Amino acid sequence: MTTDDFIQLKAPQLAAYGEGFYQQQIPLTELRLYLWDTLEEWFVLGNNGEAQSDLERVFWFLLYSFEKWPEWALLGNQYLRQQLRQCCAFLAGKGSFPDGCSGVRPAAKIT
Repeated sequence: MTTDDFIQLKAPQLAAYGEGFYQQQIPLTELRLYLWDTLEEWFVLGNNGEAQSDLERVFWFLLYSFEKWPEWALLGNQYLRQQLRQCCAFLAGKGSFPDGCSGVRPAAKIT
């Protein structure tokens, strides 16, 4: 599986988990378990050095954001909430590239 294949597979899933969280159908703990499972799969895959696509940049930004911010900020900060929902829409193929939402892929190997 290539990096692009991985992102193409995982991006809609992350968008669905994010929207499920914002619609109060998925608790943050379950979302974060998905994030860690995804990271584990990423590290097993390894990094083949391809350039990052816009889809991948938004994917990592959203993944990091859901891990970084506490629940009160994810739900209560209207700017953050709007930004992350725009990221979910983009990953689901329902929106344009959200400004300021560019993450960096994690290194495949820890040295």
